Amino acid sequence: MRRDFRIFALAGIGLTAACATVPAPGDPAVPVYAVAETQPVVTANEDAADDPAIWRNAAAPADSLIVATDKKAGLYVYDLGGQPKSFTAHAALNNVDLVDMGDQGIVVFASDRSDLAQARIALFRLDTAGGSLVELGSVASGPGEAYGICGTRRGDRLIVYTAPKSGRIGEWEITLSDTPTARELRTMQVPSQPEGCAVDHRDGTLYIGEEAAGIWRFRSGAAAGELVAAVDGRKIVADLEGLALVPEGDEGGWLYASSQGDNTYMRYALPDVTPAGRFRIAAGQYGSTEETDGIEVQRGDFGPNFPGGLFIAQDGVNDGRAQNFKLVPLGAIENALGD
Repeated sequence: MRRDFRIFALAGIGLTAACATVPAPGDPAVPVYAVAETQPVVTANEDAADDPAIWRNAAAPADSLIVATDKKAGLYVYDLGGQPKSFTAHAALNNVDLVDMGDQGIVVFASDRSDLAQARIALFRLDTAGGSLVELGSVASGPGEAYGICGTRRGDRLIVYTAPKSGRIGEWEITLSDTPTARELRTMQVPSQPEGCAVDHRDGTLYIGEEAAGIWRFRSGAAAGELVAAVDGRKIVADLEGLALVPEGDEGGWLYASSQGDNTYMRYALPDVTPAGRFRIAAGQYGSTEETDGIEVQRGDFGPNFPGGLFIAQDGVNDGRAQNFKLVPLGAIENALGD
């Protein structure tokens, strides 16, 4: 959740300023640097850019795509140079994720909060050749204001997890037909407002970020979760925002979290969610990041500019311009943290 974003007028001259809370002191964070950034979103002078998702082109990795939200205006598809391939107008889409559904294509889904009392999931298919989105429709996803979202493939089924502001977490099986439908499989709960959402594709373990409290883990099929990483003012400084997961082997890998309160990112080692380093995206060829909401990460070949994989973070300030997303090589993060 963005803390503050105002427009000031001074001596008759319009002056735009992003007034962020002064970062609280946390544990030391090593600097890393973006090697690319997206074109700013169309909505200026507001908290608008929010959450990214990544599609990796295995056949031509440098032609991979990023889908990202302007939550006031719609969905962008960017190339890895940060240039828009397409824009799909759609008000009030907050978070976004995508899943490769094989013969059904790359399915993109976003939390639709057009109706603050009744959440919905907006569904699209990604045209990977043209870099555009084909709208498939939307499905209801329970009461409340839609917020966080993530998903996975289970056999030939699309499973989507929703995290509305009420904290009522839903697990939904989505049927992709001429008129998509949703069936709720499980309901979970966190005590206060969540947003960050990441699911481990290997075993269905779900991680939910409760903004003021920490990271919850829900084992596959379980209704009750466990708080595995607390907001403590040092490793995670509230608000806890985006979550992203990199699997390794049968149960290892890394869980990344956005520590919005001090403009840093925390990494945890799986499966035990053990603290494994903090970093920040510092100003270099491209600007630093502040007040980050959504993040995404993926290991693999993304071409020569992104050794080790790709890490994306929303930038809530962006040097006074409209908000955008910064792109960092995953290998640079791992080297900085000593891996």
